[in-house]
Amino acid sequence: MNNDLEKAREEIRRADAEIIKNFEIRMKAAGAVAAYKKEYGLPIEDKEQEKKVTGRIASLTENEELRSYSASLAECLMTLSKKYQSRLNEGFRVAYNGEKGAFAYIAAKKVFPEGNPVSYGSFEEAYRSVENSESDIAILPIENSYSGEVGKVIDLMYSGSLYVSGVYSLPVTQNLLGVPGTTIESISSVVSHPQALKQCDNFIQSHCWNTAAAESTAQAAKLISAKNDIHLASIGSAECAEQFGLEIIRHDISESHENTTKFAVFTKNQVPVSGDGGKFILIFTVDDKAGALVKALNVIGRYGFNMQALRSRPVREKAWQYYFYTEIEGDETSDEGKKMLEELASQCDTIKIAGHYSESGVIYDN
Repeated sequence: MNNDLEKAREEIRRADAEIIKNFEIRMKAAGAVAAYKKEYGLPIEDKEQEKKVTGRIASLTENEELRSYSASLAECLMTLSKKYQSRLNEGFRVAYNGEKGAFAYIAAKKVFPEGNPVSYGSFEEAYRSVENSESDIAILPIENSYSGEVGKVIDLMYSGSLYVSGVYSLPVTQNLLGVPGTTIESISSVVSHPQALKQCDNFIQSHCWNTAAAESTAQAAKLISAKNDIHLASIGSAECAEQFGLEIIRHDISESHENTTKFAVFTKNQVPVSGDGGKFILIFTVDDKAGALVKALNVIGRYGFNMQALRSRPVREKAWQYYFYTEIEGDETSDEGKKMLEELASQCDTIKIAGHYSESGVIYDN
């Protein structure tokens, strides 16, 4: 019996040696993955990929009785891999507009928990910080489900050099905030970001309050806290209230209770297209001629590409001229995509691929 036990333990020791050898190989590869994700502004956590890995490892297990255990082993390996990647990417600088508590700050922490959020006073400052290598990436809002596009950020896509590598949807809860002792009846003026004011316009108008704009919801909360005046209130997140010592006077005051903001991740390098195709952002201009836009759109449709969004924006440098922003399903690097872009170039003054990303899902503030 003792010989059998020793033989079993010897087999375990040999297996352990092989496991550790392969574990080191795996973690070295995880380090390369971390470097790739840092370069292209991709989050460490990828739940869809984790599901694939778990399924693949389970399928490699010939003994059916052990498959559930191998799936647990896969989950353990991925947890260790994420911790290792996070440690390697500590100090990863994530630029955002606003201060702690702003929705962009929340998005930055949710998408890049291993990152170091860096605050900037405007969308452009955050964007330029990546262009000049002060920050590794920027995360900025591009659209709200109620108030529409964030024009200043869309304009940066048109004029700047960065690429969109991911788009994430953050459900937004706008709250009425004030210093301790503030009541609905005591308030006469509300300060917040213009988008937040617009989202809560019905509530504001119902109380006949004056409004003033701030660069961000967090900046507004900071201002209200500093003034310590029960006649003033701001609109923002619960994090804003906590960050600046404010109270939530009224919860969820936006007109739409399905209020969601899309945040885009901006990087210096364009993410290589993966097998699933995903979406790409195409920006173009056309001649000021009758039917020019229709011809361009027909080219996109003729090659089987589905546009999920189309917007026009004024070109700042040229009066009464516009550029067009489109979000398109598919792979622009495919044969059909290359043909489409080549033909589109003959119909347009300028064309620009502003980014390519996979469906990135929803991030929750909880």
